[in-house]
Amino acid sequence: MGYPELKFLIDGAWRSAAPGERIVNPSDGTILGELPHAGPAELDAAIAAAERGLEVWRKVSPAERETILLRAANLLAERKAGIAEAIALDQGKTLPEALSEVDTACARIRWDAAEGRRLYGRIIPSQPGFRKMSLRYPIGVVAAFTPWNYPLASPTRKVAGALAAGCSIILKGAEETPSGPMALIAAFHDAGVPPGVVNLVFGKPAEISEYLIPHPAIRLVTFTGSVPVGKQLAALCGRHMKPAIMELGGNSPVIVWDDADVDALAVQSVTAKSRNAGQVCVSPTRFFVHDRVYDRFAEGFAEAARTWRAGPALAADSRMGPLINQRRLDTIETYVADASDRGARVASGGQRQGNQGFIYPLTVLADMPADARAMTEEPFGPLALLHRVETLDEAIAKANAVPFGLAAYAFSDSTRVIDRLTDEIACGGLSIGHYTSSYPEVPFGGIKDSGYGREGGAEGLDGYTYIKGVTQFMG
Repeated sequence: MGYPELKFLIDGAWRSAAPGERIVNPSDGTILGELPHAGPAELDAAIAAAERGLEVWRKVSPAERETILLRAANLLAERKAGIAEAIALDQGKTLPEALSEVDTACARIRWDAAEGRRLYGRIIPSQPGFRKMSLRYPIGVVAAFTPWNYPLASPTRKVAGALAAGCSIILKGAEETPSGPMALIAAFHDAGVPPGVVNLVFGKPAEISEYLIPHPAIRLVTFTGSVPVGKQLAALCGRHMKPAIMELGGNSPVIVWDDADVDALAVQSVTAKSRNAGQVCVSPTRFFVHDRVYDRFAEGFAEAARTWRAGPALAADSRMGPLINQRRLDTIETYVADASDRGARVASGGQRQGNQGFIYPLTVLADMPADARAMTEEPFGPLALLHRVETLDEAIAKANAVPFGLAAYAFSDSTRVIDRLTDEIACGGLSIGHYTSSYPEVPFGGIKDSGYGREGGAEGLDGYTYIKGVTQFMG
């Protein structure tokens, strides 16, 4: 089906500009296309369009907004094959993973579309002669910044949430993976969203954020990405009194207790860890395994990982695609070397695969020292880090010993163990007995350096609204 011609969408029209960079296929290093970069003129046009679009969209009934959003979800589903192929080409995930990402995007749109009809206010009990109310209104024009690892599913949360709440939005898609944001915005545009309500730009990230965030028209900033960039944008928002939703990085702990089915879990962990080549903020990474089952789990995990073929995204036998670029490949090699130097044992993988593209195999590092860089930073790659623990207190302390607090996973049949982990693991989301970290109907987000605000669930639209307290003297 090929790779799309890359453009912006501003005020309901597709536009081009001078190319800013080439898009590289991480599977083989070939050039897929040239990406236009927005400058001040394009950003000014997007801001003006979003202001006009807001005045139209905020007055559209929630029921009609729901109808349009559901139509957009249906269009994405109809275009699923072509969208998935383009995502596999520029992001590097396997075709089955890309197809699944389209399904995820559709589910998120449908959830937010329905939630937009449930943005209830409330009547507050008061004395005779008064009426007191709490009402919700769209917060205004939203500036959204999204990452390259889930180029369709991640911006879907922001665009669908903003539109369901009655806001307009300017989306800066990830420059490495532009096909996903284009497909998403095209679906909303073709579904009948009025001109100016959804706008898409690409460019130099720092220049665009420094231009959009201070602008008086922007009333909310939502960002998904790394902790360092998130902190920079949050500081910029603070200087201009802009509220923000920050979904940042993680280094997810996995607690494997001695009553878990470790043989089945070892295989299940390979599937979860290899997802998107480990380039996932919620990827299970630090495995704290009870001493009594540690050796068995480590052996099973490594054995299954050795059979898990890494290869080009569109190859039928690839179980895991490449890393996104050379920089990420170099970083993973640095983490593995550091862990080895500190005494970790490479149980599987550990070396780049071939010299075409950025393919690195699923790597299991056993006997990880607690001070290894990959244990304390976010590795963001196909590294499974195994660490032996003897007590639940030790497991909890080590799981919480990083500045991140996004996702965590727990495997035990003991209600006592699970109750303690539920109460004491510091994270925004805990998955017990399985590896799915996000559902449309469940709020998603982090604590500590992993950010603030929530996407999804009944709470997912809160950030896109403001509350007005109304009191009326009735006489």
